[in-house]
Order: sequence, then C-alpha cells, then structure tokens
Amino acid sequence: MNGVNGNKEGYVFKVASEPWELEEIFRLNYETFVEELPQHETNPSRRLIDQFHDENTYFICVRGTELAGMIAVRDKRPFSLDRKLGSVDEYLPPGLSLCEIRLLSVRSERRNGLILQGLLSHVAKYCVDKGYQMALISGSTQQLSLYKKLGFEPFGPLTGTPEASFQPMYRRVEGIDHEFKDLLHWSVEERDDKRVVNLMPGPVAVHPDVERAFAHRPQSHRSPAFVAGVRRAKDRLRKLVNAQHGEIMLGSGTLANDVIAAQLSLESGHGLILSNGEFGDRLLDHATRFGLKFDAHREDWGQPLDPDAIANTVSQGSYAWVWAVHCETSTGVLNDISFLKGVTAKAGVKLVLDCISSIGTTPVDLQGVFLASGVSGKGLASYPGLSMVFYNHQVEPQPHKLPRYLDLGYIADKGGVPFTTSSNLLAALGAALDIFDPAHHFEHIAERTRALRDSLRTAGFSILADEEISAPSIVTIVLPPDCNSVELGTRMENAGFALSYNSDYLVQRNWIQVCLMGHLNDADLEPLIPTLQREYATLRQETPFQA
Repeated sequence: MNGVNGNKEGYVFKVASEPWELEEIFRLNYETFVEELPQHETNPSRRLIDQFHDENTYFICVRGTELAGMIAVRDKRPFSLDRKLGSVDEYLPPGLSLCEIRLLSVRSERRNGLILQGLLSHVAKYCVDKGYQMALISGSTQQLSLYKKLGFEPFGPLTGTPEASFQPMYRRVEGIDHEFKDLLHWSVEERDDKRVVNLMPGPVAVHPDVERAFAHRPQSHRSPAFVAGVRRAKDRLRKLVNAQHGEIMLGSGTLANDVIAAQLSLESGHGLILSNGEFGDRLLDHATRFGLKFDAHREDWGQPLDPDAIANTVSQGSYAWVWAVHCETSTGVLNDISFLKGVTAKAGVKLVLDCISSIGTTPVDLQGVFLASGVSGKGLASYPGLSMVFYNHQVEPQPHKLPRYLDLGYIADKGGVPFTTSSNLLAALGAALDIFDPAHHFEHIAERTRALRDSLRTAGFSILADEEISAPSIVTIVLPPDCNSVELGTRMENAGFALSYNSDYLVQRNWIQVCLMGHLNDADLEPLIPTLQREYATLRQETPFQA
C-alpha cells in the first residue's frame, strides 16, 4: 500500500487502488445497500457496483486484507441527488464548487467510532485540497443527529423508501478539515490511551526521573550550579569510559565527529578510516569535508572488520591515525576495540573511535584512545541534543586554525562551558547517569538482546549480523523482497511498537531494526514477537493483490 495512514488498532486508511480493495468495496456495498439498507435488488453474486464507480474516489479503512469501512467522493454532475431531486442547484447558493460524498459504510462488527472518524477526516482533507466549496450527502434518517453534529444541514425532501429513507444535506467545506482535525488526531495518529514501545536507536525511551529533570526551570550556563553540573557529568562520563578528559557540547553526534575531524586536521601525516556500514561511511564524509588526507578500508555491510587485512594495512601504511566506528548502528555489528587498540599501539598510530551507539550499551574502555565521540541519548537513555568528545592528552585552543564551535582546545580552556548550553538537557543527562548502573545494566541488555535474537530466529526471521560480532543493543532483520520494510514498520508502529525503518540506508536494503537502548521493561517486550509475526504474515498475504 502507498500513502497509508494508520492507528494503534491496526487500521490503515488510504485511497482504494488495488484490485482486491475494489472487489471488497463491491461486496461491502452490497451488504450495506442491499441487505442492511435495502435500496437495490438482491443478486446471486452478492456484489454491487455503484453506478458512478468509474468516477468515484474511494477512501477505505483496512486491517490486513479485511475492508472495515469505506466512503466515496465525486464531483462530476449530475450527482446522485440531482437524479433524485431534479437539480440540487434549486436548493443551494449559486456558483459554488460542489462535491457529493456517498456510500459511507462501516462493517457492523467494526462500528466503534474509530473508523468513521478516520474516514471522515481523510475525506475532509481531500475536499479542502481539491478546492471544493460545498459537500452534499444523503444522510440516513437514522443518523441525522450525527450528521448535524458534523455540520451538515438538511435541504429538500426525503428520498429513498419507507424502509430506507435519506435526507439530502449540505455543509460548507471551508474549515471542515480543521473541525475534523481533532478526530483525525485522536483516532488515527496519536492515541494516548495506548502507549507505543520505543525500540528505536534514538530518540529512546527515558525514565520518568529523566523526564522530571528535563522539566526543571532553565538555568543560565554561567550560573555556579550549572557549571558544577557540567563538572559532575564530565567526571561521571570519564569514569564510565575510562578516559582522562571529556567535553560536553550542545549538538548531535555529528557535531562530536566534526570536532574530532577538526582535531585530526591539526595532525601531520595521513590517516586510515575503516568502514563496514553507514556510519563508517559518514566518517569518510567528515574527513573529506575537512580536507583530511586519508585512505579508506571498507568491508561489506554486516561483516566484521578483517583483522588480518587491517593489521597488514596499518603496519605498512605509515599512518598517523586510524578512525573507526565501535558499534555500527546501521547493521548491528560491534567492531573489536581491543583488536584496534592493539594493532594501532603496535604501529605507533593514534586510534580514534565513534562510540556514539556503544557508550551505555556495552563496556567501553577508552584508555589509550586518542579521541572518541559519544552522545546523551541512545545507550545513556537521556534526551538527544548533547554530544561528547573524550581524549587522553592535552589540547590547546587553535584560534587561527579552527572555528570556535569546533575547537576542542577552546572548549576545554573555558572549563567545558564556552557557549550557551541547555540546562534542561544537562539535568536530564545527570538524572540518567544517576539511574545508570553499569554492574547490572550491561549484562541485562546483553541477555535481553540474545533472547530477542533467538526468538526472532525461532520465528523464522533472518538476522543480519552473526552472534559473535553482534552489538548487544541492535538487531537488524533482513526482510524478503515480498515484504516491504517501510510498510511493516508502519504496521508495527500502528500496533504499538516503534521500530527503526525510515532511514534511507534501511529502506534501500529492505531492513528493519529492533533496538534495546532506552528505558524499557521486560513486560513491554513480551508482545513484540507475536505482533511482528502477525503483521509480517498479514503484509505478505497482501502481496499477490498488489500491482
């Protein structure tokens, strides 16, 4: 399906386009307007094709391969009401752009209000986008109070039969989308009565203590309390990763890696960048944008870095530095820091690491590492917006060589607070660090991820990274060609699980990811596998009907 919109009950709203959807429309049309509201004669096929079918735009609600509801809109005259009343122009103001909304039907067992609201909301937006000025309906006399509540006003005599009578009605289109917006917001997009479990690599779910800390009154970054908070956070982070120094900056992990690239621009000689995924490739981009001289060593996505090839390259290359990603978020591969530290130390080469997705999810020891990046979100389970650079040497300001915001020496020289930084983000990070217990956290997340990988394999899913090289927080599922990753991800979110699937590198490869980084409860994860199996099976069943 294309252009879908869904809700947390698994309903999907869209414009009908597939042959199977049209066939289901004919059947629901028969059930409603022959059997429930008798307007047409019965027939053995139990199908009713509307007289204006080729001119109708159908908005439908489906769940799996079940058509739960439908509604049609058309703007070509004569309307159905023209044929019943003569010309509707006799009853309406002149010169308006009109449309007729017809064939509203929701299966009896699905009449819980959600489908009606979703259908009407989508039709309302469509009418506004098309520039219609007035919408006409034939409202069942059994539902007049509903239609009046929606702003429709009666005109002309009743039509139909005593068994199924209808009242012609109209309403101005102006404002209809805004009046129905709350209905769409409630029923389709953001139902607050059913929590979505966040299984993305960022932003991640945070603990209530982190939420409360973030909500504190903002402080000046020059206040003693704020400066003390920065100092405490830096000390705790340094201890967590075993680094001598660390600076906290306002920005994403991209900023931290730009700061690292700026520092590498001060080094003589050229470097080696290792890549086995999207974020290794981004290191190449950082280096290129800074004009660094470097060679690139690439491995296939989902594969580990080849130790023999890298050891040979490093020993023979006369490199000044080597830059690599520890946890490759795009694949779920955890590269071997111990090996990289050993091979670079032996060659007298400085090691630089992107630890953005590893800090907080697995033990990280940065002793002997030249520079490394991290972030406040992801494994540390706070809000995104703060990034870190860790280092084990003295840095000096470089006012004639580097931009102020990217000058690690300048940041350090100012005690880590050279510019405005969000006290709210700092407070949230502090609360997350208060909760963080390395002694139990790393073991728990590893066990939880192993169990998830085992369950996925048992359920028949293909996992990208082999167990011995997999990160303890990211599981990448390789989907077959007949199961679209974006559609499956959308369905899972509608069913209550927010997975990672929208990034370009995932879409291009038809991959979907389950990430166990933030504040999660085991009970939240129990329905994950059954839900994924159900949505996966449903989506694959639909494939034969797609063009």
